[in-house]
Amino acid sequence: MKISLLLRCISLSILFTTFSCGPTDPPPPEPQFPLTNQFNYQVYWEWNELFKKLDRVATGYRPCPATRALAYLGLSAYESVVPGMPFHKSLAPLFTGLDLPQADPDVEYFWPACVSESYYYMLERLFPHLQNSPNPAAAAAFAQIAILRSSLRSEFSEGMLKLTVLERSEEFGRNIATAVFNWSKTDLVGHNVFLDPQPSGYVPPYGPGLWKPTPPNYNSALFPTYGHVRTFAMNQADLISPPPIPFSELSSSPFYAQTLEVFFTVNNINNPDPNQQDWAYNQLWISEFWSDDNLYSTFSAGTRWISIADQMVANEELNLAICAELYAKLGLTLHDLTVATWKSKYIYNVERPISYIRRVLPSDYFTAAKWKTLLNNPVTGLMGLSPAYPAYPSAHAGYGGGGAKILSSFLENTPGYTGNYNFTDLSHQYEMTFLGTPRTFSSITQMGEECAYSRIPLGVNYRMDCEAGLELGRLAAQRVLELPWEK
Repeated sequence: MKISLLLRCISLSILFTTFSCGPTDPPPPEPQFPLTNQFNYQVYWEWNELFKKLDRVATGYRPCPATRALAYLGLSAYESVVPGMPFHKSLAPLFTGLDLPQADPDVEYFWPACVSESYYYMLERLFPHLQNSPNPAAAAAFAQIAILRSSLRSEFSEGMLKLTVLERSEEFGRNIATAVFNWSKTDLVGHNVFLDPQPSGYVPPYGPGLWKPTPPNYNSALFPTYGHVRTFAMNQADLISPPPIPFSELSSSPFYAQTLEVFFTVNNINNPDPNQQDWAYNQLWISEFWSDDNLYSTFSAGTRWISIADQMVANEELNLAICAELYAKLGLTLHDLTVATWKSKYIYNVERPISYIRRVLPSDYFTAAKWKTLLNNPVTGLMGLSPAYPAYPSAHAGYGGGGAKILSSFLENTPGYTGNYNFTDLSHQYEMTFLGTPRTFSSITQMGEECAYSRIPLGVNYRMDCEAGLELGRLAAQRVLELPWEK
């Protein structure tokens, strides 16, 4: 039976006192004020749940700006509470131009209020286009930012907390957020990129095997310059995936073989043999369970890993300090992976399977001329969609690789957790328009790998896209884990 987090902390404290202090050593001094780890996860959970609602209705936000927002939110909140984490340090010295205010070590801070005010300040500025949106759902979601801040402030005030401590804490969180947001604006490519996600001036290269707008909507390219957005941990050499399989239309080529896998997988899901019914259902379930593609239907693919993290954090009742580190690492990973993926996508410009299948395969398979993916939009009714950007590498796969690696670093093979982490993902348990039935996994790594694979039965990516994306995500996570978080 798993030991609770509180008991683990008490046990570690006893061990440290017993074995670290000699007979004449004085006991370690008690902290003058409460530390970050003395508070629970609730404030993070509340704000992240609201972020999911905002992301769900935010035009221009998927998939790239959503992960950028998560990175700056995570960094700002971490910096607002790291003064109360004696074994951790600020990341600000790593980033040129990021000058942060310093906490006063001689006064008390209420760390949950620091996090809350940081999120409040950042979210109003990260989603400005929702405030006066003609879409009632978007405007209502934006209004929830101020409502949640007020609600949490009331909760904080109901305890024995002194008003001066609350106000001081909010001011510190707000000042940190102001500095982080102002620094974010110096990333000229990334700042407010959601306002023009499909720039009219971009003309994709033309030629065999190169990406072009796909049926049924033939949308123009999304975020073609996003590969130039500033990263946090990945260097320029990290941002480019190894080259894809060489393009070929020969039926004997590896590229043709990878296309056939997508073609037949989707066909067999649509028209399974009698002995394949269970297989076909499971493949459809996998493809739709991970398909966080459509605005107003779900949150975006990167945010899915925030949803997963929220569930794990609540299940394990993690403390505020662990949450600060976890969400910062997760946000930075998802962001850097997005930049790397988009840089690679628009270097290689690999066409989507639907384009290759409809153009090349009909000479051998006559049904290929009208072949469709399984990516459908329950809001617009459009069916057989493909994302409006090149295929290689897969961003979904990258989020699986990076998100899983970060979460595993906290919950698998770490003190208090041995072996694999068994988990049931409830992200879409109430969805009625697609197969969002919860799925159970024997490990976090398994989750990430299934997320990556899901793009094949959905019909939107080749296997090489998924494999390259998975590795790129793991590299992004590794680079973030290598940052100097601890003293």
